[in-house]
Amino acid sequence: MFNRWSQYSYRTQKKNRFRVLKFFIGFLILYIIYNCLTAFFFSVWVVDNNTMQPGLTKGDRLIFNSFNPPWNRDNPFPFTRGSIVLVDMRHENSQNLFLRILDGIVRFFTAQRISIFSSSGQYYIKRVIALPGDEISMQNYVFRVKPAGSSYALTEYELSKEPYYPAIPQVSSLWNEALPFSGSMDTIILGPDECFVISDDRSNTNDSRTWGSVKPSLIKARAVLRFWPLNKIGSF
Repeated sequence: MFNRWSQYSYRTQKKNRFRVLKFFIGFLILYIIYNCLTAFFFSVWVVDNNTMQPGLTKGDRLIFNSFNPPWNRDNPFPFTRGSIVLVDMRHENSQNLFLRILDGIVRFFTAQRISIFSSSGQYYIKRVIALPGDEISMQNYVFRVKPAGSSYALTEYELSKEPYYPAIPQVSSLWNEALPFSGSMDTIILGPDECFVISDDRSNTNDSRTWGSVKPSLIKARAVLRFWPLNKIGSF
């Protein structure tokens, strides 16, 4: 009887409320620290498809360096031609504040694997091949880029600091340039607020070939390290 009464005593209730409050405060602090780290410093992402093969395959885990810290505003392009980047195509800014907070909580508990805005778009891992002002064209799925201010064009590989080898699809002889998603693209010149991002698997068209150019502000992070699988550990 005494034990049953003690469960409802003021002291016991106060102690239980304190435990709940302590848990909530601890969770809030952890959540804030997590969001600060992922927004200002680094984040971990899992490659969930094969659009970047053969360099990256499904299941690879990468560490990305974020671009958002206020002390980094003097460097508008903390990536170069050839960089593997994280492109934000969620279009979540049109959603209300409550849904954006809820989305942050969902991504927190799922290590950024799930978003409530997934139907409106999502994050994509792509490669930057051209920066604002560049002139680009494509022949046989290989891009040629004439950097802004340059008098001649080079292949995408020559402008990349790190070597990479895209997967070039084998197309039928009946496939010609008049058909959608052929291996050729007419020359375009990027505007002052445009970048061009592509998949390494050139048979995949979920990139700037279908989206068009993307604003640099949509490129949220740059891949710096692959830490899984262990036999593929390396920096970018």
